[in-house]
Amino acid sequence: MGPFYCPDDEKLYIDLAFFRDLQTRFRAPGDFAQAYVIAHEVGHQVQKLTGSFQQMEAARGRDSQAKMDQILVRMELQADCYAGVWGHRAGTMNQLESGDIAEALNAATAIGDDRLQKQTRGYVVPEAFTHGSSEQRVRWFKRGMDSGHPKDCNTFSANSL
Repeated sequence: MGPFYCPDDEKLYIDLAFFRDLQTRFRAPGDFAQAYVIAHEVGHQVQKLTGSFQQMEAARGRDSQAKMDQILVRMELQADCYAGVWGHRAGTMNQLESGDIAEALNAATAIGDDRLQKQTRGYVVPEAFTHGSSEQRVRWFKRGMDSGHPKDCNTFSANSL
């Protein structure tokens, strides 16, 4: 299933088998690739604390499934951006090693919805995206990494993702 954040109990659940898959099946090895995935899930906790989860829940039942899917992708890309903000901070504290950022970008590319759909279905259905394309995931992680400011992670006000 992969790691996930549960907003009800505010806990992050780690699926160690996913990290093995990240390295072997998705060809995205490295400790910082794993750190990116964990930071993305922590980004969901930030969303809970800042009210994004509550806004999403308010839209549930009010908006169409297609609109809900778009909101979900924006939530996931915002979590990628927050992961980048964390990576920026780690860099300012001299905690990054050579190649760390490349590992995170490789992981973001490897687990983009387009890449995953292509591997499993043989074709891509953008309307079925839940986390965003590889390019979108990389772009939003880089945005957080470059700026280091959570305010720059507002995927909900972005005209395009």
